[in-house]
Amino acid sequence: MATKIFIGKLSYDTTEKTINELFAQYGEVASVAVIMDRATNRSKGFAFVEMSDVKAAQTAIKELDNKEVDGRNIAVSAAKERDDNARSQGSYSRRSW
Repeated sequence: MATKIFIGKLSYDTTEKTINELFAQYGEVASVAVIMDRATNRSKGFAFVEMSDVKAAQTAIKELDNKEVDGRNIAVSAAKERDDNARSQGSYSRRSW
């Protein structure tokens, strides 16, 4: 089972290739996704990585958290499950003004 990892505080210039090379030092990388802003087509400054091996993922999280990448100290942690239900029931509205 793949382990999903959250990477925050990324430079807007950090690419999926850079992230893949960084995490591949610790084990097999199943996927990398830099999250992009739809309107500007620019990175939002965070990404997700899936690693095939749980122990490799734990080691990568430990070793890469607060490491400097492209001039920024990145934040690395296990990704949390997204709760779509809580998001849709909150006070946030997608209504445009």
